[in-house]
Amino acid sequence: MVQFKKEEEQKRQFGEYIDEEAENLTQILASRYKLPYLDLATTPINIEALKVIKENLARETKLVAFNAVGKKLLVGILSPQNLKTQDVIENLKKQGWDVNLFLASEKSLEKAWDRYKELSAGSEIHSGVLDISSEEIQEFLGKITNLKSIQELIEDTLAVKTTYRISKILEIMLAGALAVKASDIHLEPEEGYVRLRYRLDGVLTNVLNFDSKTYGLLLSRIKLLSGLKLNITGQAQDGRFSIKMGDGEIEIRTSALPGAYGDTVVLRVLNPKSISVPLEELGIHPRLLSVLLYETSKPNGMILTTGPTGSGKTTTLYAFLKKIHSPGIKIITIENPIEYHLPGIVQTQTDAKKGYTFLEGLRSALRQDPDVIMVGEIRDKETAEIAINAALTGHLVFSTLHTNNAAGAFPRLIDLDVNPKIITSALNIAMAQRLVRKLCPKCRKPSKPKKEEQELIGKITETIKDKTYLEDVSLEKVWEAVGCEECNFSGFKGRLGIYEAIRADQKIEEAVQKNPSEREIKKASLGQNILDMKQDGIIKVLKGVTSLRELGRVVDLLED
Repeated sequence: MVQFKKEEEQKRQFGEYIDEEAENLTQILASRYKLPYLDLATTPINIEALKVIKENLARETKLVAFNAVGKKLLVGILSPQNLKTQDVIENLKKQGWDVNLFLASEKSLEKAWDRYKELSAGSEIHSGVLDISSEEIQEFLGKITNLKSIQELIEDTLAVKTTYRISKILEIMLAGALAVKASDIHLEPEEGYVRLRYRLDGVLTNVLNFDSKTYGLLLSRIKLLSGLKLNITGQAQDGRFSIKMGDGEIEIRTSALPGAYGDTVVLRVLNPKSISVPLEELGIHPRLLSVLLYETSKPNGMILTTGPTGSGKTTTLYAFLKKIHSPGIKIITIENPIEYHLPGIVQTQTDAKKGYTFLEGLRSALRQDPDVIMVGEIRDKETAEIAINAALTGHLVFSTLHTNNAAGAFPRLIDLDVNPKIITSALNIAMAQRLVRKLCPKCRKPSKPKKEEQELIGKITETIKDKTYLEDVSLEKVWEAVGCEECNFSGFKGRLGIYEAIRADQKIEEAVQKNPSEREIKKASLGQNILDMKQDGIIKVLKGVTSLRELGRVVDLLED
């Protein structure tokens, strides 16, 4: 047995040596033929390019088309002296292709030819875009009314043992996510099965479990679409692709993470429609909204929105930009990623790998003579300083900070070594926000609050000094989630923001000079008559917009 294992290891090592020698020889020949060398085993294959030459012809003539950009076709060949190869290339040129040749070994070509088995008649790819006809999408959306219908469609497709089913399953998953307005699709392999979950209104929800063998093929399909390396499973990879929907595109961000039972995949659905929400529909209380509109009408200064990841900060900033946009002003954004393309606004995306950070983006933006700048996030001293200086020198600056509340923005800026004397001169207003799920209007039901709930509601409403905020609500009634088909039996449908804000007035300016804590800033802001998040949330609970339990999920209601 030991001898057998030794021989097997020797054969494996010899095979690797032969492969390495073949690649070395191909590199030498590439230099002689004055062609670039290419290893197709590590090169992403564009399926649309692969379709240009049929598999049997590609194998017979020892070549493969591996990428297409416009009319430029990139082709890997074994030898430029092969007459059959030359004939195919001439035919491609007659068809209008601008052919670019690369020399590849036969082993390398074999790996590219293997990709033909992943082709599907159901979808095509153009430079990372998954085409699904609007008719097909409409067909899916017509069939999908809830999570159960997604489950049934996938199960029916799983029962059909064809290669095409893999693409179909992916299309159903994507169409289903769009139909139920999921923000993320989670594919999580466990021992013996794979779990599919959607993130609906910020909460992960099970859809179904399916077999690991199907997931292996599905994973290859997703990686292929996203431009990820198929042969790498032991490290994290990030990619992207787009779905064509009529005249627009929905971008999908792919994240693959190695786990105990295979790669876990999360597909983030960046749907412009879910991000493009008018300022008036975000859930901002009318009194706070009037304050914000006044602050955004100023020609300079800074408006900060704070909160954890996923609290809707970017959506709020986009709503501000859309509100103030006009032909007479120039707006530049520095983002990561660009989630929604705004017409008439210059948007640039950071790329840390290339050294293009928020800091570099902000420096470059200021040389473009902007009136308004949006910086996706202030995370270091240099970015904070430049953003503050921009706000002091005639620019209106929008940005985000990672703090728990509006009061935390002031000590956070001091922590970033911003001079306390200029903070209130530059900062117009600091906001904080969270997202709560809205009760399903079809199945919600009223109820009398329990004793402890009554006490909690009373304790928070007592802190609202201006009782006109409570004029149209009853303290004796709350609403509960029930669940129906309309809301996928969750009791909730959609999300809304709860907000608080602190203006940089004289009392705040005096407090900031003393290196204050969050508590001291909040105390200094009490006279501004703006609701904090607990108060804003309780009013939404009493109006039946959300439930007390849901509010407690995102805000600490017991905190003093």
